[in-house]
Amino acid sequence: MIETAELEPVIINGDPRSHSLALRASAIIGGSQLVSIAMGLVRTKLAALVLGPSGIGLIGLLQTLLQTASNLAAFGIGTAGTRQVAESNATPGRDRVVRRALATVTLSCALIGAVATLALRRPIANWALGEERLAPMVAWLALGVFLTVVTMGQNALLIGLQRIGDAARQNIIASIAAAVIGVVAIAVWRENGLMLFVLAVPIATAVVGHVLIRRLAAPNRAAASDATVAEEMRILFRLGTAFVVAGVATSLSQLAFRSIINKSLGVAALGHFQAAWFVSMTYVAFVLQAMGADYYPRLSAAIGRGDRPGRLVQEQAEVALLLAAPVLLGTLAAAPFVIWLLYSSAFAPAVGILRWQILADVLKVASFPLGYLLLAQGRSWTFMVLEVATNLVMVAALWLLLPRIGIEASGIAVLVCYVFYLGVVTAAVWRGAELSAMSPAVRLFAALLAAAVATTIAAWADEWAGLAVGVILAILFGLAALHRLEHALPSFVARFNRMLRRRG
Repeated sequence: MIETAELEPVIINGDPRSHSLALRASAIIGGSQLVSIAMGLVRTKLAALVLGPSGIGLIGLLQTLLQTASNLAAFGIGTAGTRQVAESNATPGRDRVVRRALATVTLSCALIGAVATLALRRPIANWALGEERLAPMVAWLALGVFLTVVTMGQNALLIGLQRIGDAARQNIIASIAAAVIGVVAIAVWRENGLMLFVLAVPIATAVVGHVLIRRLAAPNRAAASDATVAEEMRILFRLGTAFVVAGVATSLSQLAFRSIINKSLGVAALGHFQAAWFVSMTYVAFVLQAMGADYYPRLSAAIGRGDRPGRLVQEQAEVALLLAAPVLLGTLAAAPFVIWLLYSSAFAPAVGILRWQILADVLKVASFPLGYLLLAQGRSWTFMVLEVATNLVMVAALWLLLPRIGIEASGIAVLVCYVFYLGVVTAAVWRGAELSAMSPAVRLFAALLAAAVATTIAAWADEWAGLAVGVILAILFGLAALHRLEHALPSFVARFNRMLRRRG
């Protein structure tokens, strides 16, 4: 059962450490993500069998378009709202004002985004989907934009109040409901059920979030004047400006990325990229979401107290790499079998793309703690410029490589983008955070990157050799994670780990 209580630090070796807290947050958020991933795989597997690569490519394009429009309409309320709600808890009477401001901004942004999407449906269809006759699909996306922005506001409130269990519960229930809706839509109506398939997630998430928020305790009953609410709204918009630019740059680059593939190689090739992208994005989601739900608020609080953030950043990076390493290496080794199992043999070209993206994911997991440090330090505009530049690098790499290499250029472009991002964000925060090049996190990153490269080279030489090398390395990294995080594990897992070591 998922607990909704606030996470408290656990003493490790006589000293409060971040390992235990980060691991417990990852367990709660990660557990919900595993359910969400499983449900998403069920939905996607059926869609792949019924609609084929072309259908998966169109679904990916519509989902990216929905996310782009939603990020633009939301104006950064997810990140800015979380910070405002968290800060308001320490000020009596302000919590009511902030909640009212957040609700007002959320509904206003959701309505504006939906109306704009509906009004611009024809030019959007022509530019993003390549055919103006698909404008009715874009019109239906207006509903998805409204509901997605509403869920961003809901999530900001839950995370800001440290209701991590409720946020996980929302994810679990909504993913199961969305899977049922999506499976029925595709099984019964096939191509005609495609839009309901795409809208199932925002519909289910918004409904479940509404129920959970209605169960929250009422805020302080202090009066919330229009002037104070307007001031909080101005703060939300001011904080959200940099975030929305970064978010929209990311979404637009993803849309441009897919449009380039679609126009150059066709919708089937886009389906191959989308298959690899889905696998790549989902298997490390539990680590990355835990950073947003737990690490980011704790890091902000530490900096607010005047603490040096270096140790916390390096501990979070170490935990993230330890948790992700076995999955990264295992997926890299078994990439052909993963694609066949989750999709079908028609998606074989996605295997090469997936391998390049997994190499990029090693860099992504290492870089995210540094990116959150920029936000926690209040350097939102630096974060924005870095995000925009990184996305431009990714699209430019695809544009240059696609005519020469083919569809695998999409995976290489993602790797190029994260090489650039990790290098620049490290240079931006290294000195001020007093990070150490000899820390366990840096050594672990180097070892994981070497293991991933070795597995990839072995797989290029022979698929079975790659499988053997990758599985062995995944097991070794899994045992290393158990050993390193033993004091932060539940007692029964720690006992099992000690028994394995004694027998080994």
